[in-house]
Amino acid sequence: MAYSERELLARIIRCESGGEGDTGMKAVATVVMNRVHVPDGEYRRVCQGDLRKVINQQGQFDCMRSVIGGRTNPQTIWANPPEDIHYQIADWALSGNKLWNIGRSLWYMNPFVPNCPRTFPYNGSGTWNSRIGQHCFYDPTQLYSST
Repeated sequence: MAYSERELLARIIRCESGGEGDTGMKAVATVVMNRVHVPDGEYRRVCQGDLRKVINQQGQFDCMRSVIGGRTNPQTIWANPPEDIHYQIADWALSGNKLWNIGRSLWYMNPFVPNCPRTFPYNGSGTWNSRIGQHCFYDPTQLYSST
């Protein structure tokens, strides 16, 4: 049986940011929903405003890969069922809510170092916005529109 959009979003929130507290989980949910609603660029062209396509877009979320670097990935959406808090945050995001400081961000990443790179992805289509917990968040640059 296919997961509902609510279930998929709750599972991505749990898997991608479950250890980042409410603010970190809301920030990740904001980025996912920003990709759904972005008016131009790669995410509009490839995903066409469809949450399932955003979550399943190849190479975007480690939690959607069963193998990373030739090794089995134990942290997948299938191996980490959501808890009540993840559903609450999914409902919050699906209702149109956003964290104000992550309002435009389309990307996040964990650099595994204290400082965030100034640009991400590395093609220059995103510029650093802020850091919440272990994740760095990035807003689109003008270059993003042409991706």
